[in-house]
Amino acid sequence: MTALLPRLLPVTGALAAIVFVAAVAGFGVALSGYSQVWHPVSVLGAKGVPHALGFNLLGFVLTGVLAALTALDLRHRLPADAGWPARVGTQLLLLSAAGFIALGLLPLDPDDLHNQASSLHATAWLLWWVAFAPGAALFAFGMRGQGRWRPMALASILAGTVVLFSALIAVALMPAGIAQRVGYAAWLWWLCVAAWRR
Repeated sequence: MTALLPRLLPVTGALAAIVFVAAVAGFGVALSGYSQVWHPVSVLGAKGVPHALGFNLLGFVLTGVLAALTALDLRHRLPADAGWPARVGTQLLLLSAAGFIALGLLPLDPDDLHNQASSLHATAWLLWWVAFAPGAALFAFGMRGQGRWRPMALASILAGTVVLFSALIAVALMPAGIAQRVGYAAWLWWLCVAAWRR
């Protein structure tokens, strides 16, 4: 396992994207009446929904673990002269991955969106994007002037902006399911770039 990990690190982002997209598509097809346009992803793992445990383990927990590996690897690859903003940024990116894992461990309760279970799930989602957006911005700011890191810094600014737009603005402009998936797509794209650019 120890020898395998270095080979997996460049593709952890792509694996996270594949696992998440496959889980959302597969479990979405299996759930009668589920709409990828109108329903949030969390419905697939909500309490009482068929196969919810399977979706939570694959769609949220495994995807989040792969994202955490990507963030940890990114932190370890920082050059020695990287500024504190980049280092704090990578810590926030790791915290964002932890929030994504928590989405699967704290499932939504569709029968009561205001009880403790649903509140904890909402808090996990909040942690995911609130940690990611500033984390990506701090990372990009801290890596300014590092020529070979410029593409990664630009990708971080773009992904952080889209995630922020998805969480705060897009829901008023488009169906909730689409708005949420725009943010997830930006985050997954960032993971692919972060893992692959070595």
